[in-house]
Amino acid sequence: MSIPTATIVCLLVRSAVPAVALAQDMKRAERQEGQKVVLITGSTSGLGRELAYRIAETGAHVIVHGRDSARAREVVDRITERGKGSARFIRADLASLDEVRRLAATILEDYDHLDLLINNAGIAYVPADRALSEDGHELRFAINYLSHFLLTRLLLPRLKQSAPARIINVASIGQAPIDFDDVMLEHGFDVRRAYGQSKLAQIMFTIDLARELDGTGVSVFALHPATFMDTNMVRSGGITPRSTVDEGADAVMQLVTGEDLEGGAFFNGLRPGRANAQAYDVDARARLRDLSMRLTGLDRQTSRMH
Repeated sequence: MSIPTATIVCLLVRSAVPAVALAQDMKRAERQEGQKVVLITGSTSGLGRELAYRIAETGAHVIVHGRDSARAREVVDRITERGKGSARFIRADLASLDEVRRLAATILEDYDHLDLLINNAGIAYVPADRALSEDGHELRFAINYLSHFLLTRLLLPRLKQSAPARIINVASIGQAPIDFDDVMLEHGFDVRRAYGQSKLAQIMFTIDLARELDGTGVSVFALHPATFMDTNMVRSGGITPRSTVDEGADAVMQLVTGEDLEGGAFFNGLRPGRANAQAYDVDARARLRDLSMRLTGLDRQTSRMH
């Protein structure tokens, strides 16, 4: 199910945060005719930054997303200096669904093409205690999964128009089944469980969406790029890195450029993998889809269209 672009833009602009506050982020390099357009969430550091550099080297226009304007400027400047691709930064805090809507509205307004969406941004074990998003949702579920569910849904019309196109959800092998009676983990909170269920939700969404998009020319994949890559997120959690960012980027790039890949598949690094059993439960995926539509307000937008 997707929503017509004109309707999306109208609804998003009404609920967007004030554009003036983010005016500096809205400046962009013009996309050249025939240039691929790629959005990578969380691309000012770590895996996302490396992917931005690699994909820009192919000549693409990369929409760099994050919260830190200084780090984003470094990424955009490096891509520009290399002279092969181009880049533009858009700031958005994925802990706010209004800012996710604003991000989607900006892209729909400014770009008539979107070839690749990489849902990479996320948080892991910091903060260790239970925390809530701006909308009152458990923070890891909100940032790692719910924000990307909403962003992807809102950008689907543009992706379909740009087919062949791809969506890549950066998940994890560290998964935990979702307790639908306590999705927000109000009872017995455990940070690893919170992280694990948010990552499993991404995979469940991938499988569901792949079936929905069958025949549209839009492919969707999920993957565990590498285990404990040497990133700020891993180190801030007090974890000793076990793999490099390059290893993780290699795995993602396989899904960016590879051919004859099975849509909806979950990859563990460079190889097809097997997710938690709940990912293959049709009823569980339906419950997650209905919950996600309600929490993001997409159910209300859809009902107003009928």
